[in-house]
Amino acid sequence: MQIEIRDLSKAYNGQIALDKLSLNLQDVGSLAIVGPSGGGKTTLLRVLGGLETPDSGTVVLNGRPVDFQEQQLMAHRKRIAMVFQAYNLFPHLTALQNITLPLVKTRAVPAELAQQEAVSLLERFGLAEHLHKHPNQLSGGQKQRVAIARALALKPEVLLFDEPTSALDPEITAEILDVFNDLRVDNKDLILVTHEIGFARHACDYVAFVSEGRVEMHGRSDMVYDQPESEAFRRFVSRIISWKAT
Repeated sequence: MQIEIRDLSKAYNGQIALDKLSLNLQDVGSLAIVGPSGGGKTTLLRVLGGLETPDSGTVVLNGRPVDFQEQQLMAHRKRIAMVFQAYNLFPHLTALQNITLPLVKTRAVPAELAQQEAVSLLERFGLAEHLHKHPNQLSGGQKQRVAIARALALKPEVLLFDEPTSALDPEITAEILDVFNDLRVDNKDLILVTHEIGFARHACDYVAFVSEGRVEMHGRSDMVYDQPESEAFRRFVSRIISWKAT
């Protein structure tokens, strides 16, 4: 995966979310974006997904510049699949239907083929016995896996995740980490935003620390955590560890 971001800026009602943010990464398979609340990480993810339009700056993803004109954004969004923090499953549809409907409606996949693909993915994620359950009958971890299966079914170029382990207990978080590791083995390009620094370290091979609307530091996960060059990142990690210890 190749990401080239230059001087990306975004403000909401005068409040700066991204402040001339720049990032240049080449040949990265999985990227975790971490940082304090309000630091700009979710806004950055939404810009990459074509869900937010920056005020200025440029984005190039895998060699293709992102054109933020609405008509051109439709083509970009078809290259991307995003798994939202709240899962965004259709409550009136079963797990199976949550996957087949987007395939049929947005990709024009024949219904029978869409069902075969959905069943295969749900079985892969250990959800075979939950095919016909509605979201309110599923646990948080099961909903997350359905949402990931739905995203994968669209065969995106890049998968985006917004806080994939939010509100999940440690055991379920470990299950989701296993899913991420499987995706990495399959060479899927992943970008995730998370406040869980431990999850980020093990789920992705590269980390970017975003604070006050800028990338303060980035590097390989095995280097960033053990030899951080940013004092702001060290303080951030220290606060997270201290908070979890209380």
